[in-house]
Amino acid sequence: MEANPLPTRFYDRPVEQVARDLLGARLCVEHSGASLEGVIVETEAYGGPEDLASHSAFRRNGVVRAMWGPPGTLYVYKAYGMYPCFNVVTGPEGEPSAVLIRAVSIVSPEHDDKSASGPGRLGRRIGLDIDHNDHLLAKPPFWIERAQSLHEQIVNGPRVGVNRGDTRYWRFGIASHPALSARGLD
Repeated sequence: MEANPLPTRFYDRPVEQVARDLLGARLCVEHSGASLEGVIVETEAYGGPEDLASHSAFRRNGVVRAMWGPPGTLYVYKAYGMYPCFNVVTGPEGEPSAVLIRAVSIVSPEHDDKSASGPGRLGRRIGLDIDHNDHLLAKPPFWIERAQSLHEQIVNGPRVGVNRGDTRYWRFGIASHPALSARGLD
């Protein structure tokens, strides 16, 4: 598979815009002799230190350092210490924000539409590991390619598991898509 990644400037914008515009884009994976593609169907935006739901609000060391990196960088953390989660750094370097890719519909007839539904399932399905943290999404093994505009099909709602008093509706999905990871998108 030939890589045709989104340019860095795509990611160098406000996090909620990037989260919406990633819907319908193709996540491409190529490593260990295998390749896989999927359509991004659900995302969540996380801002900088002022966003109390963001890792950057209470950490700056360890893997979260990637959030301060250049736009288009992969930020990987393990949810519950076990499930690798795929996040894309956005905005200007030095101003942390990232988009969590919550669900992808794998383009393959041999897998059901839920095999990459939810950030933990997605990470396991694509072979994501903490060693991929800080990877630039401009080359294999992971990159994202442009998609058609889906703005008329996008719905939003509250972020999943956020209970720090935040009222931002920064979870975005393709309306009624069967691979959405959780309820709450209307």
